[in-house]
Amino acid sequence: MTIIECSGLTKVFGGAKALNNFSCEIKENTITGLIGRNGAGKTTLLKIIAGYHEQTSGEIKVFSEEPFNNLTVSANTIFVHDQLNLPTALTLQEILEVMGNFYKNWDRELGQRLFDYFSFHPLQYHNGLSKGMKSTFNMILGLAARTPLTIFDEPTTGMDAAVRKDFYRALLKDYIAYPRTIILSSHHLDEIEDLLEDILVVKQGRELLHMPMADLREYAIGFEGKAALMKEWMKDREIIFSKTGAFDQIYAVVSNDFTETELQQVKLAGINILPVSSSDLCVYLTSKMKGGIDDVFNKG
Repeated sequence: MTIIECSGLTKVFGGAKALNNFSCEIKENTITGLIGRNGAGKTTLLKIIAGYHEQTSGEIKVFSEEPFNNLTVSANTIFVHDQLNLPTALTLQEILEVMGNFYKNWDRELGQRLFDYFSFHPLQYHNGLSKGMKSTFNMILGLAARTPLTIFDEPTTGMDAAVRKDFYRALLKDYIAYPRTIILSSHHLDEIEDLLEDILVVKQGRELLHMPMADLREYAIGFEGKAALMKEWMKDREIIFSKTGAFDQIYAVVSNDFTETELQQVKLAGINILPVSSSDLCVYLTSKMKGGIDDVFNKG
């Protein structure tokens, strides 16, 4: 079953397109990683999905309904982000106690166990927490709500490494026990890729890639060798990224459509074959240039 359907989605702010003819589908009971650089349109997309913003043009359906100001979508979705507005008059403990009034699947016991595990004090207030502790408390709300659609937008902002690991482990354990559709936007793909079933890469407001995480791991391959040899070999190839290194070497990342025979020929030619991490690949794919920062200083 498809939970989210976007077709030709465009959102304009002040003449600039945050989303530009964006289309995608997200299936039920999957964890999808939303990846893109700052300004790519990730948060705008998530806010439209959650019903916070209305698109300028195009179509979107969430649970087969238009999400903007939609009570059905609101009741079945929780959108966790670093600007989450919570009642300033309520303590953290009181917030946990009233959440069941808004989310029918709210698991008070899970919320309390996580609250105690992360050493929150019942009389603390949300606006008095540090950035990292706010993110941790928001994460508790997102997990314990157990909504059919759960959206985390950069949920680990300010968290230290140990807390991030705890969050990812808690997310996976609860998802296995209570499957739902989860969208996880993050700059730490290397930390979350083992959680993900699908990945959605956004670039300049458009869908760049949307595929199973397993396919992304096989999407590209790296090659390194002498410049003259690499330049000849790279002709007519789809180059995702390249850079010139020391000792007249060129490193290139290329779409992986090679047969085993072709790869063997590459090795015999004296070119090294190197793996490309999913995190590095997403950086290369979403870059505006085929090379790295060194190209800025290359006057040639």
